Amino acid sequence: MLWLAWPPIPYSSPILWVAFVPLLIAIERVIRGDYSRKGRKIFSLAFLTGFLWNTASIYWVYNAMSAYLPSYIALFISLIPFGLAPILMALVFRLYYQLRKKSSIGLAFLGLICFWVGYEYLHQWWDLAFPWMTLGNGFAGFHQLIQWYSVTGVFGGTIWIWLVNIITFLILQQKIANVEVYNNRRLVIVALVVIIVPCAISLLQYSKFEEHINPSEVVVVQPNIDPYGKFGPIPADQQLNTLIRLSKKIAKPNTEFFIWPETAISSQNYLVEDEFRSTTVYEKIQVFLNDFRNGSVLSGIESVGIYDTPKTRTARDLGNGKYLEPFNAAVLVDQSSKLQFYHKSKLVPGVEQLPFGKALSFMKPLFAHFGGATGGYGSQDEPSVFYSQSGIGAAPVICYESIWGNYITEYVKKGAQFIAIVTNDGWWGNTSGKDQHLLYAKLRAIENRRWVARSANTGISAFINQRGDIVQQTSWWSPTALSQEINLNEDLTFYTKYGDLILYLILIGGCISLYPMIKKRS
Repeated sequence: MLWLAWPPIPYSSPILWVAFVPLLIAIERVIRGDYSRKGRKIFSLAFLTGFLWNTASIYWVYNAMSAYLPSYIALFISLIPFGLAPILMALVFRLYYQLRKKSSIGLAFLGLICFWVGYEYLHQWWDLAFPWMTLGNGFAGFHQLIQWYSVTGVFGGTIWIWLVNIITFLILQQKIANVEVYNNRRLVIVALVVIIVPCAISLLQYSKFEEHINPSEVVVVQPNIDPYGKFGPIPADQQLNTLIRLSKKIAKPNTEFFIWPETAISSQNYLVEDEFRSTTVYEKIQVFLNDFRNGSVLSGIESVGIYDTPKTRTARDLGNGKYLEPFNAAVLVDQSSKLQFYHKSKLVPGVEQLPFGKALSFMKPLFAHFGGATGGYGSQDEPSVFYSQSGIGAAPVICYESIWGNYITEYVKKGAQFIAIVTNDGWWGNTSGKDQHLLYAKLRAIENRRWVARSANTGISAFINQRGDIVQQTSWWSPTALSQEINLNEDLTFYTKYGDLILYLILIGGCISLYPMIKKRS
């Protein structure tokens, strides 16, 4: 049920309202039954559920890993999202069981919600972060029902899903046990209210929402360069020519932004950021922009910085008193003398960064051996906003970063008027991964009420409006470009201003309410 409810299966998201009910019933049977080692049995049940759900939904992770690494290393790293998240999920239910032994079922369910939200929060911010399966993401395919994410973000969706599951479980469990601790008719009414009220508010917001008219012409380019040939047989000069040709084909005289995908600008040799203006790549982009008075190219780039001292633990000693720092970056090129770079902050664990790098620094040579840059990209601590010559602020979001709602708000608070996602989803092949990644971008549009211009190397590129509607999108594995007049926005939503406030209130409130009751009963 969890898998069927998960994107990209269209309009199946409401299954999430009841998808945990079978697991809750199974756990209740263990709690009430004559079993030994009940805690271990509950942990196993929850782990099996989580493992099947995760593996069925994100099986494509292995494709991405195998693009960089030998198959056995790729399989090992794939176990992080396949197995680690289910272990954390299982731990949530194990803690729920411990709480259940010392408190009422109502208090235990409050603890369950708090523990689950705590797990999702951890899986957003530690070195093995992979928030792809955050429950609130599950409604990305039915965005008409979650317009209120502009207040709560995806964690509001997580709490909503759990409330409906718990109420539904109580109704069914009382019928199964033929015991009525809580009035079933009232529970049905509460369940309907919890479902209908947020949906009604969202549909009203969706139908009434109007964008402020503040137009800007934007082009997104999908060059469709095979990622397995990008850094090998396909010359960098040929790739650049493809980007320029596709951009010119659809551009208008008033086009202000050309969005090119992740690592679109690359070279067989290092592209040193301080020397970028002297490269033929830069010269070609300048010639291209001569036809567009206010035009800017916002592109992904594989760049390096060369420094006199190692600024981070990922710096590589060149042996001549210089240190090299590789970046998966974005760059803004316009006709001014200014160059703007942004270094991807949210790096993929095991592929772009060595998790817990300080503690595991002794493994750095091993990771370097398997894939060169694995575990070795530099990053910056906070997002940067790119500003065009006309003063338009764009959020340069690189691939994996688009999963972090709270992180994207930092761009917007710094002045981003639209979100530019540059990505390369070709590593995953023609799997559901590319579709999920596109749908998650709708959540960022709703949370911040910003247009999303999404440029993907091999698909799917798209424009998404401030309500989360996909206005245009490309097909998979097709070289093309899209042009769209988007509306810039400077207003800040509640979520943009305050981030995951709902999450923090739930965690703090849960801890405060649980502690004295547990202490009293222990």
